Amino acid sequence: MTTAPGPAAPGPEASGPAASGPSVVALGGGHGLAAALAAWRPLAGELTAVVTVADDGGSSGRIRREMPVLPPGDLRMALAALAGDEPRTREMATLLQHRLGGSGVLAGHPVGNLVLTGLTEMHGGDAVRALDTLADLLGARGRVLPMADVPLDLVAIVDTVDPDDPQRSRHIRGQVAIAASPDRVRSIRVTPADPPVHPDVLAAIARADVVSLGPGSWYTSVLPHLLVPRLRAALAASSAQVVVVLNLEPQAGETDDFSPEQHLRVLQDHLQGVPLHT
Repeated sequence: MTTAPGPAAPGPEASGPAASGPSVVALGGGHGLAAALAAWRPLAGELTAVVTVADDGGSSGRIRREMPVLPPGDLRMALAALAGDEPRTREMATLLQHRLGGSGVLAGHPVGNLVLTGLTEMHGGDAVRALDTLADLLGARGRVLPMADVPLDLVAIVDTVDPDDPQRSRHIRGQVAIAASPDRVRSIRVTPADPPVHPDVLAAIARADVVSLGPGSWYTSVLPHLLVPRLRAALAASSAQVVVVLNLEPQAGETDDFSPEQHLRVLQDHLQGVPLHT
């Protein structure tokens, strides 16, 4: 993995009827980010996804434990969401999302995770170059970039149910473990605490008209972007409108019984100078 700027070409950009639309940066991960990208596609003149790299479960977890690469799953999903509308590129996107069957060592791996891992290795560990290469093959209507240039781990403090000690809490490490815990998340941090961020990510935020946060897993996909100091500083310095897209339903263990105000309060606690406009 590298922090060197990408190739001179800025990568695939939004095209079509919205070529004169706003420059949009969408922050998140997983299915929530994919839904946001699908909504922004027809509206944005330039669309950039900045994707969480803290996944440690399933295929992504297996790959990051065995290879010196970013966990590819959320990145793959964002690329598939931006694939072109031609039959060839849609079929390619479907192939990347296809999960291998059987019971061997490849079982459960989406094809796209393996392709993205192979491209990263082929390009000497340059994840951004690999993403741009795959985006080109997909005819992507936007660009996909990682939130950080190194894999991240999430560490949460969660409340425990102990009537004798209501203030009792415990630490949980890892996105999967946090998502699986029935306990309410009290706070969360990333490790390493100040990871490198690719210059193209910072440049996209600097020229953005709109930055969107969410929808998605609030503590494990949305909030982590605000925990990366260089990302947070770029957002604070940007003149973009920062908008929040809330989930339609609460997520067990993360946002049980959360009102919209509570979702925003959690974000507010971590903004540190980043303005919200909705």
